[in-house]
Amino acid sequence: MNIRLIVKTVGYMLLVEAGCMILPLVVSLYYGEPTWRVFVLVAAVCALLGAVMARPRHGDNVLMQGRDGYVAVAAAWVSLTLFGAVPYVISGAIPRYIDAVFETVSGLTTTGATILQEIESLPKGILFWRSETQWIGGMGVLVMFLALMPKAGAGAVHLMRAESPGPIKSKIMPKVSDTAKILYCIYISLTVLEIVSLRIAGMTWFDAVNHGFTTMATGGFSVKNASIAAYDYLPGVAWVISVFTFLAGVNFALMFAALRGGIRQVFRSAELRLYVSLIVLCTVAITLNLWLQGGAPLSGAAGDAAFQVITIVTTTGYTTRDFGQWSVFCQAILVILMLPGACAGSTAGGMKLSRVLIWCKSLRRDLRRIVHPKHVSVIRIDGQDVGESVVATCHGFLVAYLLILIAGALVVSWDGPSLVESLTASITCIGNVGPGLGAVGPSGNFSYLSGLSKAVLSLEMLMGRLELMPLLVLLAPGTWRRH
Repeated sequence: MNIRLIVKTVGYMLLVEAGCMILPLVVSLYYGEPTWRVFVLVAAVCALLGAVMARPRHGDNVLMQGRDGYVAVAAAWVSLTLFGAVPYVISGAIPRYIDAVFETVSGLTTTGATILQEIESLPKGILFWRSETQWIGGMGVLVMFLALMPKAGAGAVHLMRAESPGPIKSKIMPKVSDTAKILYCIYISLTVLEIVSLRIAGMTWFDAVNHGFTTMATGGFSVKNASIAAYDYLPGVAWVISVFTFLAGVNFALMFAALRGGIRQVFRSAELRLYVSLIVLCTVAITLNLWLQGGAPLSGAAGDAAFQVITIVTTTGYTTRDFGQWSVFCQAILVILMLPGACAGSTAGGMKLSRVLIWCKSLRRDLRRIVHPKHVSVIRIDGQDVGESVVATCHGFLVAYLLILIAGALVVSWDGPSLVESLTASITCIGNVGPGLGAVGPSGNFSYLSGLSKAVLSLEMLMGRLELMPLLVLLAPGTWRRH
């Protein structure tokens, strides 16, 4: 393992984090808040430490290998979390460091789970930093670095593969840096378009920018205690957020293909068709239940159902209604939607629908083999063969995902919540969704949990965002052996 390259990568990430603190610093100055000093201090420390770690040394021309990439990504995200939590503590917004770490992990991983009981009273600069952590984590901090540093080297592909979501890693362009630039151009363009749309819908500029950041990141942090329900008097807000949340759950490579005129490729995408079908079917099912059994008006039920289905399947986690008060049928659908998530190559969390497709096709192939023992077939998605190594990796991912989910639920259950609360807390954290059910539902938060539970759930959030492997590799003893 090349420790020097890993340390250098972490150093670059700290420099990026220091740069990202400039915006909340400016916001604090604009609103006349003393928290600007906090961001100056923390940014200076990150910049100094990052510069020391990233300084050129002999041997930097060695290419990064696969194992190095996984370890570098895991180490970078842990470092970003530990330093990103400091502004909360120094400013007094979140006095306990473990709580600040939980909030920062939830931001960077775009989970949206929170320990805050009162949000609106926080300084504007802290609120902006909270939203910005989700935006920079949505597309990936290392992807941002690769977009800014075109000379990162051929080994940079291992960084992007380790951080990018989905079972099949592909480059839009031959060069990794060009791919990163295109992804961020689409990401920034959609974010700006949504901010303008939210402003037109009636939000203030501050609220629009914050919600634009957290929507496109599928994060779900809001500057209001009641989340999007606080904007019920602005009916256009929920629809704008629904549209852009849906887009954030689409594979960005498909968006690029559409921009280049590849509309046929977009409509041929099996994952996109499954994504749309899942949203439509679940929205109809919940609408009928709210209308026929809950007595809600049909138009209101349809709007609430569509918004909640889209924000849950994309793992955004915004709420316009407390779905914890809905029927068990509706709650069951929403909890199930927390598991698959949206499309690979999007900013959404969860297992990813591409894996669901592979599992379903693999199951169908196994059933055929039982009926016809000599049957030989290859799993194909969108006309392309899926290698057996990818299929095996998907199966391994499922086993690891479920084991970590169960372990997290067991730890949380030690604090005494109900089985539903323990399970949904673990599901929502590893899936980077945000709200669960019960005390951790839309009207609750995670503040009552013990420090151990918060630490374990923070680890789950990181594992879910990095799709398990980087952190599992970091924790594996064999990783640290020289050969």
